[in-house]
Amino acid sequence: MIFKQPFSRRDLLKFAGGAVAVVGTGIWAGNVLMPEAAIAALGDPDLYLAGTDGWIYLPKTPAIPPFHPDVLAPGLLTTYIFGFREVTGLTDIQVSNQQNKAQHSAPLFWANQFDPAHPVDFTVQLTNLGLALRPDLFDAHTLHWHGFRNVIPFFDGEPSGSVAVRTGRIFTYVYRPREPGTYMFHCHVEDVEHVHMGMTGLVFVRPLQDGQTLAGHTKFLYNDGDGSTGFEREFAMFLSEVWAEAHWADAHIQLPEWSDYRADFSLLNGRVYPDTIAPNAPIDAAASTHRLAVETDPVTGDLVAPVGHPELQYQPQSSLVNCNAGETVALRFANLGFREQAMTLAGIRMRVVGRDATPMRGRDGTDTSYETETINIGPGESFDVVFTAPGHTGPGYDTYMLYNRNYLRANNLAPGGFGGQATEVRVYAAGGVPAQAYPNDLGV
Repeated sequence: MIFKQPFSRRDLLKFAGGAVAVVGTGIWAGNVLMPEAAIAALGDPDLYLAGTDGWIYLPKTPAIPPFHPDVLAPGLLTTYIFGFREVTGLTDIQVSNQQNKAQHSAPLFWANQFDPAHPVDFTVQLTNLGLALRPDLFDAHTLHWHGFRNVIPFFDGEPSGSVAVRTGRIFTYVYRPREPGTYMFHCHVEDVEHVHMGMTGLVFVRPLQDGQTLAGHTKFLYNDGDGSTGFEREFAMFLSEVWAEAHWADAHIQLPEWSDYRADFSLLNGRVYPDTIAPNAPIDAAASTHRLAVETDPVTGDLVAPVGHPELQYQPQSSLVNCNAGETVALRFANLGFREQAMTLAGIRMRVVGRDATPMRGRDGTDTSYETETINIGPGESFDVVFTAPGHTGPGYDTYMLYNRNYLRANNLAPGGFGGQATEVRVYAAGGVPAQAYPNDLGV
């Protein structure tokens, strides 16, 4: 590729927007690089995401005038965000109607480890619906799979070396996930702003070992060979933050001073306690093969809110952990806030079996996993842990708290105790909770 004059980042975005929607066609317009043909790049993608803006709910007290709650917020909602929406299966009209209906955290999805014996690529289609509240902004969006080891630059999502999707355009990412474990993804355009505004989510890769029977398990976090990362239930725990002033500034056409950054709210799966233990939005279990498929309105395509919680319409994912006594439970943690967090499970020992999508094994196979009650998770890090649910004492269920041991981050200065990055582990008697149908399935 030859450019006859200096090529700026702005020019790159223009080029990228003009080059989208070409993956899988094998035909490019102009003198550009030809990518290697991808397996299964044609046809429907495994996942279809839309980048846009929207509003979510955070507790209105204590107020942070004039920033929170935002006077522009509609109905029950309080806080302006940028984010993604999962629009797989929606019509073109329904997709366009999801502008200003972003969710946080971004949709949870997962892929199977690439099997050279049965090669199938994983594809994610991304469109940019634009910002309804800020039509003056022409921000492009990308999907950067943070920590993904074997992505080629064209699909990396870092906009200075790959494609960025301008408003109204579509691009398809093609992946061959060769390393199982827990990752995260985010928009990499104006990344400080877009990450903090909510264009972030958790993604994981299932190992080829799944389906084998090892140590009594058939589902695993890694290809361990001995069942040591096996589990009966799994729950994703995505950590993020909200600085109310920055969100207000984007809604009111102002520029926040990022060097003044502070987090007013610490979120777990896009909610703060006690909303973290509210139910999931209704989930389509049959469609949840690669994604947590939240049910949508059949006419508008909008998200269906959790039962009894209309204010959580755009925060569909619960952080509640339900399990039976004696079961092995996997927790997948990922942190895309800007501060280190310390998540503590009071009264239950966790075993750390993976970190940053890498099993806790030495090069010679030595087991380096360890037990702890607290894991310190830096920005951009992920942890995979398992624990054995203790015996049930009843009646009902036994409750254990999973929370950020930094009180301000588990409280948000709210009255009455917990109010931030906190949730509950509820242990039932054996057989009390049916088997999981999808990740974060509460079963009751």
